[in-house]
Parts: sequence; C-alpha cells; structure tokens
Amino acid sequence: VQLQASGGGLVQPGGSLRLSCAASGSLFSINAMGWYRQAPGKQRDLVALITAGGNTRYEDSVKGRFTISMDNAKNTAYLQMNSLKPEDTAVYYCYAEATVVWEEDFWGRGTLVTVSS
Repeated sequence: VQLQASGGGLVQPGGSLRLSCAASGSLFSINAMGWYRQAPGKQRDLVALITAGGNTRYEDSVKGRFTISMDNAKNTAYLQMNSLKPEDTAVYYCYAEATVVWEEDFWGRGTLVTVSS
C-alpha cells in the first residue's frame, strides 16, 4: 500500500489548509486513516484518525478546528485544518492501517505545514 499526501504549505495564523492522502496498491482494505505530526525536537503524535466506519478521534488541541473525513470509494482521507496556529507548524505524516494479508501500518512521506505571519 502506498500513501500519497498533498496539501501542505505556508499559511498565516487563522488561515486554513486541507491535506489529502490517497492510498493505492492492490488487494487491500483500509481499516483506518489519519495524520500524525512531528514538530522539530518533538515526538510524532496523532492529530486525527478516522475508521472505515466513520468513527473519528482527535488530539485535544485540534478539536473544533480540524475535521477529518474519508472517501472510502477513493481510499482517500482529508484533513481540513481551520483557525491554524503557529503551534500547528510541523511535518504531517499520513497514516493508514490496512489489511493486505494481515493488518499492517503504512506511512506516507511527510508534508510540511508552516503557520507563520
């Protein structure tokens, strides 16, 4: 399973960005998709996760500002990020839990989100 993320960039505080992550490959089923982020000098932490059934989970600091969604037919997840703050600056990594033969974790390349004036 390959994950292709897009949508990062530079945005001013209070602005919005939308990240996309498309999963591709053959003979797999997606169980969940999401994003983690890693700021300089910090560990990689979960930002948001969505299951194939539509259940979602968010890191406390992004609740009410970020919304995760998934198009199951396209195996693509989206992270709508509103009211961005400088502390949201990080490399965002797309994640998927998928079943190929058994459940496995997959990671995409990071995409940099910079919130700065």
